[in-house]
Amino acid sequence: MEIIYLANCDSTQTRLIEALKNGELEAPVILTAASQSAGYGSRANLWESEEGNLYFSFALKQDMLPDDLPLSAISIYFAYLMTQVLRSLGSKAWLKWPNDFYLEQKIGGILSTKFRDFVVCGIGINIAKAPIYAQTLDIDIESMTLLSHFEKSLKNLPKWKEILSKFLLEFEKSKKFSVHIDGKATPLRDASLADDGAIIINNKKVYLAR
Repeated sequence: MEIIYLANCDSTQTRLIEALKNGELEAPVILTAASQSAGYGSRANLWESEEGNLYFSFALKQDMLPDDLPLSAISIYFAYLMTQVLRSLGSKAWLKWPNDFYLEQKIGGILSTKFRDFVVCGIGINIAKAPIYAQTLDIDIESMTLLSHFEKSLKNLPKWKEILSKFLLEFEKSKKFSVHIDGKATPLRDASLADDGAIIINNKKVYLAR
């Protein structure tokens, strides 16, 4: 898979989508930057993007994905792949529903979108620095080394049902937290995980929260 390195950009995800739109790049491809000037997190919140951390986006054609993977579960799927990579390297990181990498506090996150016949995912992980409301990764590793390990994991994508069966167990950790649904803080203690990555809570199916 081609990996494009940039010293700085506004947002790797925005830049990658623009390059796909203009025909400058073709999937599969990874775009990474040492820092971002306009990185963003869930619900378009700004994400502090200092040098030393890992910021990258990747694009795959939709027909490269496992045939049982719902589009609604793309963020969970690739986020869980990253947690598996992190654990193989000695980290205790886990995935908090729907798209945050966690230790005791948040260490990063993932956003995904579908563009034409591409799936584009952006991942940020605090390796060297973290804002006061977050923390850094618990292993000593260079950002490009971690990216290399993740890139290798994309070469043989497991079925969604395999990822889902593992995340179902890990989802119990998310139940200790609350998320904002329709502008209201909602505890996840009574939530259940659906087969398509959504949660069922208060008799309602929810795909996104913050």
